[in-house]
Amino acid sequence: MKQSHDADFEFIFVDDGSRDDTLSIARQLHRDDSRVRYISFSRNFGKEAGILAGLRAAKGEYVAMMDADLQDPPALLPQMLDALLLEDYDCAATRRTTREGEPPIRSFFARMFYKIINRISDADIVDGARDYRLMRRRMVDAILDMPEYNRFSKGIFGWVGFKTKWLEYVNVERVAGETKWSFWKLFRYSLEGIIGFSTAPLALASLLGILFCFLAFVGILFVIVRSFFWHDPTSGWQSLVC
Repeated sequence: MKQSHDADFEFIFVDDGSRDDTLSIARQLHRDDSRVRYISFSRNFGKEAGILAGLRAAKGEYVAMMDADLQDPPALLPQMLDALLLEDYDCAATRRTTREGEPPIRSFFARMFYKIINRISDADIVDGARDYRLMRRRMVDAILDMPEYNRFSKGIFGWVGFKTKWLEYVNVERVAGETKWSFWKLFRYSLEGIIGFSTAPLALASLLGILFCFLAFVGILFVIVRSFFWHDPTSGWQSLVC
């Protein structure tokens, strides 16, 4: 990137409460190169907290974000920057065309999630979308202005509505380590995304509430009619029900 584009760079590493040598390596990189900065959390706060902290710390006119599991190909960065410099795009994002290395059941539910949320939400969330992307400053500022508490970045990226170019690549397995995202963590994360970017759960809850109120009203009418015409020998309980 430095050779192909005459620009100033900064590198920000977010250490999300790691228990290995990540923090010491980041400190050494900072001592060796003043362009390198790092943020260290006191414990693991999750991916969304790391993304938010990194975006808040970034000062450049163009901001790229990338996971540290080496599944995001850095070779795409020059192409992503060209999309913003030479074309009319505010964001160059990536999506994987395969789910190599994932369990089949996890891939199935991931595809179902994208189908469901795109059907019930106004946010444009592309199937296979990664957090790996390059954005203009105005898009970053719009993301930071979102007052979400439980953040769902994939939904926020689509919600802010900037013009995005999608670059595809073939997914590869992690180079080292294991993902901390269990099936149930992903399931809960998906529910947060659906609740945060769709009114469908609220509408469903309202419809169910109306339905149960109607059934309760019918039940009360039945009890009243029965007490008048059939004279239930157990007196007094009708008033308790009503």
